[in-house]
Amino acid sequence: MASFNPLLKLITIPTLCLILVACNGDEGDDLDKFMSTAANDMSKGVEPLPEVLPYSPIQYNADGLLADPFKPRKAASKNGSLQPNINRPKDALEAYPLESLKYVGSMSRSKLTYALIKTPDNTIQQVKVGNYLGPNYGLVTAINEGDIVLKEIVQDDLTGDWIERSASINLQE
Repeated sequence: MASFNPLLKLITIPTLCLILVACNGDEGDDLDKFMSTAANDMSKGVEPLPEVLPYSPIQYNADGLLADPFKPRKAASKNGSLQPNINRPKDALEAYPLESLKYVGSMSRSKLTYALIKTPDNTIQQVKVGNYLGPNYGLVTAINEGDIVLKEIVQDDLTGDWIERSASINLQE
């Protein structure tokens, strides 16, 4: 193997460095041009943050119009005679909210009228007077051509007593 002369190495290395430095030139490359002009397009200011409004607490209305949120509601009134029968077996349609059930038609068989109810999972169920619908113990009291009338039993928010309210499901055409 041939070895290089040390003097040749000493001359070659500085000469190559000098050539590399001379190639750089004064013009610069595209990156240098972009960096020098990029700041011209940028906005100088930043929008200030919006003013934070002070917190104003709401006073609790203790005049009895609202139920106290820190007192538990009564489970059921012992004095009231109206209470749902929670020991009876639940009907299948009591698992669905009334808003999700659709009254799609009715049929009569041996002087008994049945309502056809479409559930959210697209099954059709037959309902007659005396069946229950919805989570609020809704008892079917009448089946008409245009609607199904229900009597629901719910707890009053203020007193905790069970009260009766009417509801209906209209025919979907």
